[in-house]
Amino acid sequence: MGSQIDYRLDGRSGIITGAANGIGRTLAVGLAEAGADIIVADLPVQRANAEETAEAVRRCGRKAMVVDMDVTDVSSIEAAVSSAVAEFGRVDFLVNNAGVNIRKPILEYTEDEWDKLSSVNLKGVFFCSQIVAKQMISQGGGRIVNIASQLATVAMRDRSIYAITKAGVAHMAKAFALELACDGVKVNAVAPTFVSTPLTTSMFTDPEFIQENLPKIPCGRFGTPEDVLGAVQFLLSPAADLINGHLLLVDGGYTIS
Repeated sequence: MGSQIDYRLDGRSGIITGAANGIGRTLAVGLAEAGADIIVADLPVQRANAEETAEAVRRCGRKAMVVDMDVTDVSSIEAAVSSAVAEFGRVDFLVNNAGVNIRKPILEYTEDEWDKLSSVNLKGVFFCSQIVAKQMISQGGGRIVNIASQLATVAMRDRSIYAITKAGVAHMAKAFALELACDGVKVNAVAPTFVSTPLTTSMFTDPEFIQENLPKIPCGRFGTPEDVLGAVQFLLSPAADLINGHLLLVDGGYTIS
């Protein structure tokens, strides 16, 4: 009789950044359904939405708490992680989901826009990972998953800075994975295709966008938050115990077309 492959997260607790809405909320609820307790991290202005996410987690029978976190502020990250440890005793996983995008031609970006995207998408992921990894090492290990993008591997018009930062997020997983593996911390990244969420409604109601991009996906559809959840849960689970420093493309074949 073959052994049972384990995708469960029973008894684990973890932080999800940008968890008030969209993909982050789907991750929080889905990982709770897999047995995890969830720390819902987001900006203070998202507190009401974050509380809704936490309540959805509790309806799954799991514990949840909301922490205010600005990923561009190291002291904010430190305070949020300290609160999480005080409440749950440990942090078994981190999902670096928070991110921003500004779509415009490459010659029109301003310095402020560069600073905003790089601060949230790169600096935020780096210091969230660093601070949480220190806690993980003290408790014997953990898992980190960065949400990158298919644009980490291919270029696209009007999304240059976003793509550059997501390429950095993908490589950051490799850098952290290499240095932290000996301490029991495994780090990977997920690279989704275009995902339909309330924040991307305008993109998915644009006939020109659909006409240009849908034919590039061999599987014939855009992504859903649940597609991202499946990849993240796998990488956090015992089933992925020997996977480290990997970029898992969830793009329906976009990057091979």
